[in-house]
Amino acid sequence: MRRIRITVAYDGTGFHGWQIQPGLDTIQGELQGVIGKIEGRATEVAGSGRTDAGVHALAQVAAFSIENPIPVDNLRQAMNRLLPRSIRVTSVAEVDSEFHPRFAAKAKTYQYRIWRAEICPPLQRFYVCHHPYPLDEARMTDYAPLFEGEHDFSAFAASDEKDALGATKVRRVFASSLWREGDELIYQARGSGFLKHMVRMMVGTLIEVGKGNLDRGALLERLRPGYPGKSGPAMRACGLRLVSVEYEQQS
Repeated sequence: MRRIRITVAYDGTGFHGWQIQPGLDTIQGELQGVIGKIEGRATEVAGSGRTDAGVHALAQVAAFSIENPIPVDNLRQAMNRLLPRSIRVTSVAEVDSEFHPRFAAKAKTYQYRIWRAEICPPLQRFYVCHHPYPLDEARMTDYAPLFEGEHDFSAFAASDEKDALGATKVRRVFASSLWREGDELIYQARGSGFLKHMVRMMVGTLIEVGKGNLDRGALLERLRPGYPGKSGPAMRACGLRLVSVEYEQQS
């Protein structure tokens, strides 16, 4: 049995997220369907994490096990022939049989892109969040690094079916920054892992900062354990993209 690691880029528009759901189009479902055809049997594909409906990825990492001896380059070509054009496998490698893309991941980087001009170009509308309203961008840029470090991000997490397990919502954010490029305001976060809607709620909080509704103390209060409410709001999924997943040994 061979363990295969793939890097996948996808346009999340029109998909109900990564995780397979009966009767719905998902990224995991498309990949499992294609690999099943190549392998001749149902094959489970594990991802580094679940992206929500409408979220995009430049370099999602996934893995699966097959018996087919097909060379990795030929496997990549075969998968891309069978997949919809909104999903592309950019690299394929054979890895250790114990490799799991979620448990082995050391860091992930997400970007959220906000279109600030009055008019959003039609070709951009599925890949940015349009927000042409007044914001204090300098203040937002100054506050963005406040997310760095190890914090309880409970206030920045949507309800999840895993909540019943009592798993910790403490995460470490290695870098958090915001900058302007032309008509786009770009937020980027690199961390050990992210909770459901966490980045979208972090950006929503920075929007509230830009509107003048939150000061430094109010933002930091939301990062303290036991904060009673939710921060945000969660911004639209279309502006979010998974940029990269890092491992100790890159294949």
